[in-house]
Amino acid sequence: MFAWYKAVSPMEKRTFWSSFGGWAVDALDVQMFSLAIPALIAAFGLSKPQAGLISGVTLVSTALGGWLAGAASDRFGRVRLLKITILWFSLFTFFSAFSQSFSQLLVLKAFQGLGFGGEWTVGAVLMAEVIRPEHRGKALGTVQGAWALGWGGSVLFFTLIFSFLPPQLAWRVMFAAGLLPALLVLYVRRKLVDPPAYLEARKRTLKSGNSLLAIFSPEVLRMTVIGGLIGVGAHGGYYALMTWLPTFLKTERHLSVLGTGSYLAVVIVAFWCGCMASAALLDVIGRRKNLALFAACCTLTVLCYVFLPLSNRQMLVFGFPLGFFAAGIPSSLGALFNELYPSGMRGTGVGFCYNFGRVISAGFPILVGHMSKSMSLGAAIGIDAAVAYSLVVVAVLALPETKGKRLDASAAVAQGA
Repeated sequence: MFAWYKAVSPMEKRTFWSSFGGWAVDALDVQMFSLAIPALIAAFGLSKPQAGLISGVTLVSTALGGWLAGAASDRFGRVRLLKITILWFSLFTFFSAFSQSFSQLLVLKAFQGLGFGGEWTVGAVLMAEVIRPEHRGKALGTVQGAWALGWGGSVLFFTLIFSFLPPQLAWRVMFAAGLLPALLVLYVRRKLVDPPAYLEARKRTLKSGNSLLAIFSPEVLRMTVIGGLIGVGAHGGYYALMTWLPTFLKTERHLSVLGTGSYLAVVIVAFWCGCMASAALLDVIGRRKNLALFAACCTLTVLCYVFLPLSNRQMLVFGFPLGFFAAGIPSSLGALFNELYPSGMRGTGVGFCYNFGRVISAGFPILVGHMSKSMSLGAAIGIDAAVAYSLVVVAVLALPETKGKRLDASAAVAQGA
């Protein structure tokens, strides 16, 4: 599984660990909000739709940040933007700890999202351009597994802090602590450099004046539209499920804080395993088959998880396939989206496809909150997530297979099925 790591250069390894660490910090900061929703509802007297609105606004700003940072990385450099984005979102996570009202928290989370979206986009593009083609799928899929590491860290911290501190203080401590690991990742990134292929393409980009709208040119429009739809399905399903999962376990399954952490631990371990499985399959069966396989399985698993009359023990067991299949979708997107575009517009294209999904998917957590007024929260989660994941299955079949594509400065857009 990890034999490829021994074959790559020191620069490839350095880039890998830099992206891995950044994505883990992303997950740590973002998942702390999901875990803190019950405490925030109590602290500010929020309704479920208001809590969903914070998540939704954050997703919109994340999408905007990802697209803008991707485009900026085409012009100003991958490494420079990678450093800026992690510092940006970590600082605003820290500032969120001092919120005194719903409106303040809403604004700070929106600013946090700008950096969060840029972090994934620029990191994925840099990884794709540095890692050699035969190992690109494995490397990018493995980096996605860092989300499980950060997510697990947030759950452990949540369980510890909320066990010893009152809820009105505990959520503030969680948010403030998000700054520390980001500073460590920023230190690791100090020796990164932009890849030669990008530097060559950048010269032509500056001369031609490539813009945010270049990805809508006739040569790549089809890729952009389909890629955006995949982003909608992938993010819509994930955020409908994971934003409300801790609240679902606590309010409808009546689990304690420790119990909620135990259930989430199973999902998180499964997410890591799913990322590793997807990473291994990407360079074997290809991007299209891998993404369609995991999305179809995830649709069925989500419906079973929230609709079947499962006991608490059965839910614990069923949490493993839920996390496993949910992981295979995002771990496929980095390699797929990067291989759809030439280098001069790669950051812009990847940023749009991945983050356009976040704009539309911002409505999914809000919709879950509103639907839960007329049905159970579990039913609302299941319906929204299943519709989103089904969209991924349909959309990916319209894309070409890009496995093994070289991402040099003159690489053309993939053609054919």
